[in-house]
Amino acid sequence: MQIFRPRSNTVARSLLVCVAALPAVVIASGAVLMRTQYITGVGRTPVQPVPFSHQHHVAETGIDCRYCHTGVETSAVAGIPPTETCMTCHSQLWTDAEMLAPVRESLAAGRRLHWQRVNALADYVYFDHSVHVMNGVACASCHGAVGSMPLIRQTAPLTMEWCLACHRDPGPHLVSPDARFTPFDEPSRNSSSQARALLALYGVTSAGLTDCSVCHR
Repeated sequence: MQIFRPRSNTVARSLLVCVAALPAVVIASGAVLMRTQYITGVGRTPVQPVPFSHQHHVAETGIDCRYCHTGVETSAVAGIPPTETCMTCHSQLWTDAEMLAPVRESLAAGRRLHWQRVNALADYVYFDHSVHVMNGVACASCHGAVGSMPLIRQTAPLTMEWCLACHRDPGPHLVSPDARFTPFDEPSRNSSSQARALLALYGVTSAGLTDCSVCHR
């Protein structure tokens, strides 16, 4: 009496191949998943206590980034403006607007608004805004065309791979000093001659920029 059918060998071989290939499939799937928006957060638009529009405040009103983000040129943290900064204008403009009720309540209670972080790095990553901005990296390079956003969203993956691509070859990504705070367009890549000129202007070299201690301290 025949216990196994003729196709049993084929089934057994197929199962062995699947078992052998499973680790590679799992690793490849993980690598692909880590680059998806689900993990990187690209396109994520957190709900904020007030629907603050950069498009209105920057493009239409003409407020400079540094008016609110006061630490961007001097500190590791760009800074979130206190309620008093908002009320500099809104104590006179749109004073009774319903959407600004949380701002008025924050001022009255002496309690800061709790804004949701849009571009968040892991706790083990060190990032200094001032170092990047003062050496020719435009705000829009990482944050996108913020001046055109009704609601702020994440535009860059902020992965280690993404950061290292710039650290290995920073020249093509730098901008002139007067273009660092232009919030309406993401900078285009520089030509070789432009890259060399900007590297010389800022005194930037790629030597040491990929050392582990630069971002992990």
